[in-house]
Amino acid sequence: QVELEESGGGSVQAGGSLRLSCEVSGKIFSIDKMGWYRQGPQNGRELVADMASGGRTHYEDSVKGRFTISRDNAKNMVYLQMNSLKPEDTAVYYCNALLFISEGERDPWDYWGQGIQVTVSS
Repeated sequence: QVELEESGGGSVQAGGSLRLSCEVSGKIFSIDKMGWYRQGPQNGRELVADMASGGRTHYEDSVKGRFTISRDNAKNMVYLQMNSLKPEDTAVYYCNALLFISEGERDPWDYWGQGIQVTVSS
């Protein structure tokens, strides 16, 4: 059974930093893209950042220069370093992974973590 587990959330004052971690557990063949999404109190779920298996990254405009996504492919983990946090970054952050469970699959499976709260106070 494949699971994604996030850690590292919490509360911080504006200007502070947090580092989110997400581990993919279970028997898998490979991971394609990993990323972080967030959902604020009044917003839909939005992409924050993602990283393809080859290392190409994509960031939502409001986090560029402040957040950095990274992966440890050997450990099946993805991280999100969040610096210069702002109150508007307050949200539940979700880890996402597009992965292949078995060799030869054409399309990846889409897995989500349960979400972790990040609260930034002014």
